[in-house]
Amino acid sequence: MTAPAMRVRASRRFGDCVALADAALEVAAGTVHALCGENGAGKSTLMRVVYGLERADRGELELGERIDLARHGVAQAQARGVGMVHQHGMLVPTLTLADNAALGHEPVRGGRYDRAAAARALVAAAARLGQRLDPDALAGDLTVGEQQRAELAMVAARATRLLILDEPTALLAPREVDALFAMVRAFADGGGAVVLVTHKLDEVMAVADEVTVLRAGRTVASWSAEVTAAEIARAMIGGEPPPPATRAPTPAADAAIALAIEGVAAPGPRGGGAVDVTLRVAAGEVVGVAGVEGNGQRELALAVAGLAPVARGAVAVGGVDVTRATVAARRALGLAHVPEDRHLHGLVQGASVADNVALGRLAEVGRGPLIDRAAVATLTTQLLAAHDVRPADPAARAGALSGGNQQKLVVARELDRPGLRAVLAVHPTRGVDLAASARIHARLRDVAAAGAAVLLIAADLDELLALCHRVVVMHRGALAGELAGAALAAPDARARLGAWMVGATP
Repeated sequence: MTAPAMRVRASRRFGDCVALADAALEVAAGTVHALCGENGAGKSTLMRVVYGLERADRGELELGERIDLARHGVAQAQARGVGMVHQHGMLVPTLTLADNAALGHEPVRGGRYDRAAAARALVAAAARLGQRLDPDALAGDLTVGEQQRAELAMVAARATRLLILDEPTALLAPREVDALFAMVRAFADGGGAVVLVTHKLDEVMAVADEVTVLRAGRTVASWSAEVTAAEIARAMIGGEPPPPATRAPTPAADAAIALAIEGVAAPGPRGGGAVDVTLRVAAGEVVGVAGVEGNGQRELALAVAGLAPVARGAVAVGGVDVTRATVAARRALGLAHVPEDRHLHGLVQGASVADNVALGRLAEVGRGPLIDRAAVATLTTQLLAAHDVRPADPAARAGALSGGNQQKLVVARELDRPGLRAVLAVHPTRGVDLAASARIHARLRDVAAAGAAVLLIAADLDELLALCHRVVVMHRGALAGELAGAALAAPDARARLGAWMVGATP
C-alpha cells in the first residue's frame, strides 16, 4: 500500500478551549482533499500544526517519515516539501513578483542576489501549473486574483509534497476561481497533494477528490468516493443544514429612498477608489454590490459609513444629507454598519463583549454621562442568545471569540438596533460557517422586510443572487453593470455578473 503524502493526528488546547481533540487527516498524493467544518471546528489549527505555525499538545505527523512534533516548525515543514497559501495574500506590494518569490530563498551568483535566476524560476513554476506570469510586474499593481495565482505558483515551486490552501477564493471573481482551481488541479495531477480548507460546498464538489469534516475539534466524517453537498453540510453542522436564503418582499414602487449615493468619488490610499458612483436604495430594498477586491468597494463603503472623506458628491440617509456628518450623527439617523474589517472598525479586541455592545448602543444604555451597567448586561445577554454567539458570556474578551462568533456579535449589535433606516453590510458572512451565514442572511432579510434599506457589498455572487432585489457591479471604481428582478434568476446571471467583475462584456 502506498504511503500517504501526509498523515496527522493532533490535540491542542488554548486555555479552557479545546481546539483539536485527536483530530485526524490523511491525504494521498495526486489528490485534492477538502477540509471542511464550521467556524471554530479546528480546520485552520490542524493545518497550522502541519505547517509548523502551531505546536500541538500531543499527536503525530507523517510527511514521508515520522515527524517529532515537539521540534516541528515552518522551516522543517518547508524542508519536507510543505507549503501554505493563506486567505489574505502575503505578497509585498512594492516588490516585483520575482523578488517576492525569492524572499527568504534568494539565489546568489558571485556573492550577489541573482534576480534573473529568481525570475526564471518563477516563470518555470507558473508554467508547470499552466500559467504565465510576468516576473517584473509589481505585486501591488495586480488584481487580487492575479496575486493569488502568483503566490500559489511561488509556494508550489517549493511545496513538492503538500500544498495547503486556506480559504483561497474568498476574494475572487468566478473566472478567477476557475483559473486558481486549474492550477490546483495541475499541481495534483503532477503528483502533489493539496488540502483545500473551505466552507464553500460548491467548490468542494467542483474540485475535491476526497473530503474530511471536522466538528468541535474532532474528525467526524471522511469520504474518498462520491458524496453530496447535503451529506457534507449535515456532517459539518451535526444535523440538517439551514434552509437557503430568500429575498425580502419586493418594496413598493413608490417606496422612499432611504439611502442615496449621488456622484460620490472617494479616492483610495494609492489611487483608484470610487469614481462618480450614483446609487439609490429604497426602504425595504436590498441592493448588492459585486466586484473583485480593489475596485472601489472599500472606499465607497468607508465614505458611506463616515470613516473616510467624500472628495465629490453626496450621501443622504432618510433624506438628510450626511456627506460631512460624523459617524455618530449617521448612526443617530438610523444608519447601521457591519464593517468589512471587524477588528479595525467593528470591535475592541481587548474589551469585554458587553463593553463592545455598549460602545455601539450608547443611546440605549447611557444615563447622562454614565453607562447603566445593568442595562448593558440585559441587552448583551439578549443579543448573545438571539444570535447564538458563543460563549454566551458578556464578560468574555471579544478577541477571545472565534472569527465567526465575533462577526455574529457585530451583526447582533448593529442590526438589532431600534429605528434602523439603512444598513451598510460589507462582506457580512466572509469566513463564516453555514449556520452563522444563515442567521446573518435571515437578519438582513428581516430588517429589509421591516422597511430598512440594505446595501450589501460582497464578493460571493451566490449570496447576492439569493438576497438582493438588484445587483450592481463595480469595476475600476465605477458601476459597470446592473441586474434586477427576473434577470437575477436567469441561468446566465452569474456569468453576466462575473464578466462585468473582470471588465469583460457579458
